[in-house]
Amino acid sequence: MTPYSLLLPLLGHIDAETAHGLAIKGLSSGLVQVCAAVRPAPDDPILATQVWGLEFPNPVGMAAGFDKGAQVCDALLALGFGFTEAGTVTPLPQSGNPRPRLFRLMEDEAVINRLGFNSEGIEVVARRLEARTRKGIVGANVGKNKESADASADYETCIRRVARACDYLVVNISSPNTPGLRALQARAQIAELIGRSLEARAQACKGAAGTPPMLVKIAPDLTENQLQDISEVAIASGVDGLIVANTSTERPAMHSVHRDEPGGLSGRPIAALARERLAQVYRLTGGRLPLIGSGGIDSAAEAYARIRAGASLLQFYSAMVFKGPGLANEIKLGLAERLRADGFGSVTQAVGADHRSSAGR
Repeated sequence: MTPYSLLLPLLGHIDAETAHGLAIKGLSSGLVQVCAAVRPAPDDPILATQVWGLEFPNPVGMAAGFDKGAQVCDALLALGFGFTEAGTVTPLPQSGNPRPRLFRLMEDEAVINRLGFNSEGIEVVARRLEARTRKGIVGANVGKNKESADASADYETCIRRVARACDYLVVNISSPNTPGLRALQARAQIAELIGRSLEARAQACKGAAGTPPMLVKIAPDLTENQLQDISEVAIASGVDGLIVANTSTERPAMHSVHRDEPGGLSGRPIAALARERLAQVYRLTGGRLPLIGSGGIDSAAEAYARIRAGASLLQFYSAMVFKGPGLANEIKLGLAERLRADGFGSVTQAVGADHRSSAGR
């Protein structure tokens, strides 16, 4: 039993969004880091991996949504994450949807949110990223304002401002909580959006030493045909990768009293769906596009399953609500053991291994 497992029942009596705010304050003040239970061990060399020319000490990342305002990027890296992703951030500040809008489903180890891109705005987030002192890989996840008439223009604004302040960019078109956002995943719309976003990145980085890779984050609720369209557009456009996947609007069988709340579902109940979508996208792209596996990862076993299904990197967020800030370290230790047990010498060697096994049968 960990110290966090003793604390969790008490946290269950605090409003979920309030508890999240306390977690951010605890990290920013250094309180979480001084706890011996969450001091990460040195990264096992087998976990080091290179993607997009970036050197990741390990493939375990913090997903967007936890640190929307880029307030604790360095603190998260200090917990042992191989990378972290700030955002989603919008061009202009906006408050998001009315509270309550974040719900913990304790019995199901799941979270439902309908935050609606609450954001301090791109200027605040960019300045925080520019002021970072710790070395480590940090991405910036960008979105559109709720009332914007030109979604692509919003993404262009964010990308131009933050491209030089982050290590990679993510175009988020998969949140279910901003009206019309998921419609951008249709073939024609996503092709235009990616084209304009890539041009904005090129403009922002003109004359710079390097250009941050740009990824697109998609939903797990897409059909096979929609996944095929997105995969084809992604490859043809020159986008650098995909994140599979965001929260789900599906509602599998669950037990919590909050199970029918509107919003995006994350955590353990969507693990199988997210893993299946990841495997589909890997097959559709032929392994030519690096993928980040996200959604329902809560253990070393699930993390390893995503790598074998096609993920070059991993992200989680909701699982930390239930398992605490030591989860990244726990996953890393178990992941290294599994890689060695199956005879792999690196994460890269294991990416997509299940597809190679199937082809050989």
